[in-house]
Amino acid sequence: MSSSPVYSDPEKGVEPIKSYDGTGRKASLTVRKASVVESIVAADLLDERYATTQRGLKSRHAQMIALGGTIGTGLFVGSGSVLAKGGPAFILAAYCIMTFLVYCVVTAMTEVATYLPVHGGTMSYYGYRYVSRSLGFSLGYLYWYALGILVPYEITAAGLVINYWPNDVNIAVWMTIMTVVIVALNFMPVKYYGETEFWFAGTKVILMIGLLLLSFILFWGGGPSHDRLGFRYWKDPGAAHPFIKTGDAGRTISFFSTLVSSVFPFTFAPELLVVTGGEMESPRRNLPIASRRYFYRLVLFYVLAVLAIGVTCPSNDTRLTDGGAGAGSSAFVIAIADAGISTLPSIVNAVILISAWSSGNSFLYISSRALYSLAVQGSAPRMFKACNRWGVPYLAVAASSLFCGLTYLNVATSGAIVFNWFVNLTNTWGMTSWVCCMVIYLRFRKATDAQGVERPFKSFMQPYGAYIAAVMFTLLCLINGFTVFFPGRFSATNFLTAYIGIPIFFVMYFGHRIVFWRDKWAWSPEEVDLNTGLQEIIDAETPVKERKGFAKICYLIE
Repeated sequence: MSSSPVYSDPEKGVEPIKSYDGTGRKASLTVRKASVVESIVAADLLDERYATTQRGLKSRHAQMIALGGTIGTGLFVGSGSVLAKGGPAFILAAYCIMTFLVYCVVTAMTEVATYLPVHGGTMSYYGYRYVSRSLGFSLGYLYWYALGILVPYEITAAGLVINYWPNDVNIAVWMTIMTVVIVALNFMPVKYYGETEFWFAGTKVILMIGLLLLSFILFWGGGPSHDRLGFRYWKDPGAAHPFIKTGDAGRTISFFSTLVSSVFPFTFAPELLVVTGGEMESPRRNLPIASRRYFYRLVLFYVLAVLAIGVTCPSNDTRLTDGGAGAGSSAFVIAIADAGISTLPSIVNAVILISAWSSGNSFLYISSRALYSLAVQGSAPRMFKACNRWGVPYLAVAASSLFCGLTYLNVATSGAIVFNWFVNLTNTWGMTSWVCCMVIYLRFRKATDAQGVERPFKSFMQPYGAYIAAVMFTLLCLINGFTVFFPGRFSATNFLTAYIGIPIFFVMYFGHRIVFWRDKWAWSPEEVDLNTGLQEIIDAETPVKERKGFAKICYLIE
């Protein structure tokens, strides 16, 4: 690892600390005693016994990964059951609200990550550095587990999508093939992951644009039967469905239940943007660009997508709920089949298969980097910091790949039930993660203000967006399983999967607090380390190349 201009000895704590402002310009040189935080950070970050990850992701990789890296079956397939529950109006309203809240999260995360996109820089690392070691520890293991468990989820979903086409091959065979490919890609240099995701995500973008255009055509009666759909399905079976109860009370329950169910397709998508910052070329320039474009991704992939299925697929279609977990329950596939377009459903299913494969690939990437980040911050065995000559944390990838073995639980019915318990925890932990991330951002912002450091990226939505997102996701986390409290609907399984994630997180947090009881509950803004590793990041930034004419087009595919 290249040397940093900032160094402090964790035992002596007396080395000079050079100060830099947030833009990288040298500020007046000050010599002071290294704080406890800087000593802890330097001991972990400046450990030269291990190689680090490499910045192999180009700008186009970062932009496309941010655009569609984690778009998978949660949107293409899972949105169908949400449509059936709430109706087209409620799912549209829920996705609009989620788009706003998630964009608040994205902009806050980007402000944090853009300032110091170090190797192993995840939100858990920033929590460890800007708030407390206990928060970094608990959030890091939350990421590692939740993202790791989503890998077999996407592999299983991909296997079920394959079963849309008649075949005599056991689903376990398809699961094995996809697992091997995903794991192999993550052992390769990160530039190959970036290249793969560039084309996977590009395929998803093209599919979504095509589906939106098709929905527009069907809306105006341009299908084979020339049947003009309009907002027919908003009138019959209706724009909003009651749930559990009738009347206004039932519609209120339905709305909040739909809102909670709409969280899953968004879960952990913003974190991918942050994680790639540690292996991205010129992250201080490229992260803000990706963040600004993230809003368009949310509108294109989510808001317009659910509007499209709301006008092309009736929300009372039984295939939405009993078509299984595969492509048969996709509202897009149902709408195309009902329109009488014979070959297109298979094409859409093929892209849904690619989407599931791509999402599994991305989730394994983030999970392995979460474990690598834990090792960097000293919260996991240091062997997981080990990287090969390609900059791949191969031991972290190997450990995270073990989650793929859970895929085979789905071959047996009893195992599938257990597997679903594991997966259902991710919804709660996704919201828990975002609340923690908003706390990290607010503490980071307070530290930069207290130390007079300029942030290289500022969003107009902050800090108010962080407060709104923190409050809203706290409330959503608390009502995640509220329907079990209605008479006759209590289920121990549903209750535990909806809420057990909260006490597990606090057990990890307070357990770490007990071990490191001498630590402060939170580092004070004045002692937060905003310096270690900063100049190395600034020096690694490449100058912006001026491109004209055809060169601008070539830049998109370089």
